[in-house]
Amino acid sequence: MGISAWQIIIVVALVVLLFGRGKISDLMGDVAKGIKSFKKGIAEDETATKSEPSKTIDHDSGEPLNTADKTGTSAKS
Repeated sequence: MGISAWQIIIVVALVVLLFGRGKISDLMGDVAKGIKSFKKGIAEDETATKSEPSKTIDHDSGEPLNTADKTGTSAKS
C-alpha cells in the first residue's frame, strides 16, 4: 500500500492553497540563507582553529603540589 501520484498531487495542492506560492518561495530562500550562513560559520571556525595553536596545560612541572619550606612546615597561602 504505497503512496500514489494522486495523493502526492492532492497534498501539494493543499500546501500551495494554505501557504501560497509566495510564502513557500520565501521559506525556501530563508532556508538557503541559513545553509549559506552555517557553511560560512563552519569555514570561519576551521580557519580560526588552524591559525591559533592549540593551548595545552603542562601538568608535570617537576615540583610536588604541597612543597615544604626550610622549616618543615607546608607552604600554604
